[in-house]
Amino acid sequence: MNFSNYKNIVFDLGAVIINIDFQKTFEAFANLANTDVIEVLGKFETQNILHRYETGEVDDKGFRNLIRQELGSHLSDEQIDKAWNALLLDIPKERIDLILRLKNKYRIFILSNTNAIHIREVNNILHNTTGIENLDNIFEKVYYSHEVALRKPDSAIYEYVLKDKNLKASETIFLDDNLDNIKASERAGITSIWVNPPLTILDILRDA
Repeated sequence: MNFSNYKNIVFDLGAVIINIDFQKTFEAFANLANTDVIEVLGKFETQNILHRYETGEVDDKGFRNLIRQELGSHLSDEQIDKAWNALLLDIPKERIDLILRLKNKYRIFILSNTNAIHIREVNNILHNTTGIENLDNIFEKVYYSHEVALRKPDSAIYEYVLKDKNLKASETIFLDDNLDNIKASERAGITSIWVNPPLTILDILRDA
């Protein structure tokens, strides 16, 4: 790929910068609730918990209360947060080194469907891995769905990012592991690259 025509790179977070495994979170909640993963998944879907939390409809307290309502009133904040964060694995230092190199040449951003509990833990992992305190210290700006009240693949979130920083879609690359998000960003005129494991940003951006 020829990167010479691009000035901006927008990164998804989960499975692009940090490795994740959603199964671990649903297994953790199943263990806490003494039930099975299928039941936990059903409760998340019935109550639309993920969407409500990641669009800011409910805050941390509201999210925890939804979990208690569905999985057990006995659960503490700490138990809920630990289970919720179980999906967050590691941030390979090589990915951060690459992004820091790219920062010298491109304007770089994050656009992620996420929530406050996860971001606090992601920043802890980042700090433990690299010594960098948080993602805000790396990227020109981070766009988190729960803060902007929009969520991929809604086309409005891509338009929001472009407008907010006066970016030209034709000069922007977007990387995401979710194919629906990729298709939506392409419809917004953004050159989009599907980070489909085992492919990583190290493979895709090594020549950028």
